[in-house]
Amino acid sequence: MSRFLALFLAAVTSVSALDLRLPTGNGALLVGDGQGYFQFVDRDFEGVKSTPWEGGQFGFVRDARRIGSRIAYARFHEGMDIKPTQRDGRGNPLDDIHPILPGTVVYVTAGASLSNYGRYIVVQHELLEGTFYSLYAHLASANVSAGEKVTHASILGRMGYTGSGIDQRRAHLHVELNMLLNPEFEAWHATHFRSPNHHGLFNGMNLLGLDLQALYLAHAKNPDISLATFIRSSEAWFEITVPATAKMDFLTRYPWLREGAPTPVNAWKIRCTRWGLPVSVTAVGQAVPQVTVSWVKDDPIPHYYNTRGLVSNSGQITVSGLQFAQLMIGL
Repeated sequence: MSRFLALFLAAVTSVSALDLRLPTGNGALLVGDGQGYFQFVDRDFEGVKSTPWEGGQFGFVRDARRIGSRIAYARFHEGMDIKPTQRDGRGNPLDDIHPILPGTVVYVTAGASLSNYGRYIVVQHELLEGTFYSLYAHLASANVSAGEKVTHASILGRMGYTGSGIDQRRAHLHVELNMLLNPEFEAWHATHFRSPNHHGLFNGMNLLGLDLQALYLAHAKNPDISLATFIRSSEAWFEITVPATAKMDFLTRYPWLREGAPTPVNAWKIRCTRWGLPVSVTAVGQAVPQVTVSWVKDDPIPHYYNTRGLVSNSGQITVSGLQFAQLMIGL
């Protein structure tokens, strides 16, 4: 770790405690009651139907696949699905939704049918470590508009079940805390998709979630933890090396990701979590002509399942992995 980075992380910890709170009145997460906190998913695996609450957690928790004697979960879930604590006589949830951090509302969907998120809201948080974005999805209603300042006491909306694949019995709040990948997302989207982008910068593809579930638990143990420390301590699963021509715009927003002494940049090495969240960036002297996977963690589960399809089983970057990398690094 560079001396600058060590001083920065120390300053972040000493200056500002993370004012993180749960978004609803459901506090079961912090007393170890997963079943009371997470909304279940419908699962049909090897002929057995079940409703495991574990599928509402953050991470690789869905789409079970048998790999020899092991079971892998190939589908990544980028947030937490929080179940309601109260319903009306018709079965609709009554839970109000509050911001997890103070901030400014930057996006409210125009309609519930334009995204798998259904009706969703994005709140921007200006923190010492940079700008982060929380997202609240599947809402029955929204009580705020873009531009509004919000606090923990503010009511963003009401829990619901808007969006595809959700019915009343599975009504829940899907909540995320994200980094913004690229301010030029519109151009990237137009290059790779023919369908219109209805959500501008705040399309879910441009918001990369950190492990909010783990952050809440870490924050409960240490209220002084910083987001920079939490993210940098997340487990790295693979590394990509990218050409020096990459814009690396996210380093401007999150400079604490860079480590190592200043050096002429001929390429960048980016270490990422299983789902692609960058945890460290290092400048290197050996140039590369294109994005490559320079390291991936050994594991009995195939790389493709372990990395949400970003890395192939042979350890190469996939087509979707390259598209993701191009969005993140601005290449």
